[in-house]
Amino acid sequence: MLFFTQCFGAVLDLIHLRFQHYKAKRVFSAAGQLVCVVNPTHSLKYAPTRCAAVQTSAEQGILSPCHHHEAVHDPQLVPCTCPLFSCPWEGHLEVVVSHLRQTHRINILQGAEIVFLATDMHLPAPTDWIIMHSCLGHQFLLVLRKQEKYEGHPQFFATMMLIGTPTQADNFTYRLELNRNQRRLKWEATPRSVLECVDSVISDGDCLVLNTSLAQLFSDNGSLAIGIAITTSKAHNSEAEI
Repeated sequence: MLFFTQCFGAVLDLIHLRFQHYKAKRVFSAAGQLVCVVNPTHSLKYAPTRCAAVQTSAEQGILSPCHHHEAVHDPQLVPCTCPLFSCPWEGHLEVVVSHLRQTHRINILQGAEIVFLATDMHLPAPTDWIIMHSCLGHQFLLVLRKQEKYEGHPQFFATMMLIGTPTQADNFTYRLELNRNQRRLKWEATPRSVLECVDSVISDGDCLVLNTSLAQLFSDNGSLAIGIAITTSKAHNSEAEI
């Protein structure tokens, strides 16, 4: 009976996922956009993140614990860019994508324009939805987070990070778009580099920010569809033409 119950629960989850994907495809297929259904993950933010720990240690003038046994820290190494966990991993930018896919099982979707369908928006904060987007020869990290910036008032924060350097990030522009019930909301900005901390981007508010009531206007049965488009920046295009 236990085996049957577990299998039945897995089948129901699969049916629910397929139904969500079908609804999204029905809505966005006319636009020719790829749809990625993203399930939520509760963010393990109770322990300090690496970027927060390093920043606090720097302010106090001491090294973080992970550096105690290192004579010289390689500046080319970057910490894990996955905002879901306090992951101790470090590596070069070239292997960040493989780490995210193999260790954190983050999906990657290819295409110039895609739809990010976040499910179960009603779950309590903190909760994260995250995917990788492969486009224009680069990989981007899209993070949607439900977080209480003020107690009792959860908000949704969406941002795009380039898995590359800040100089490379300046060559691109990303657009996040919500479109439902004759309402349209659009955010356009230059992506930030994963060398910067996702937490800092969200705390600075340099991203798409939605309060709960606004998110409900664009959600459908607890799911929020965000259209994503990435282009090269105008400045970069002008330099290429010259």
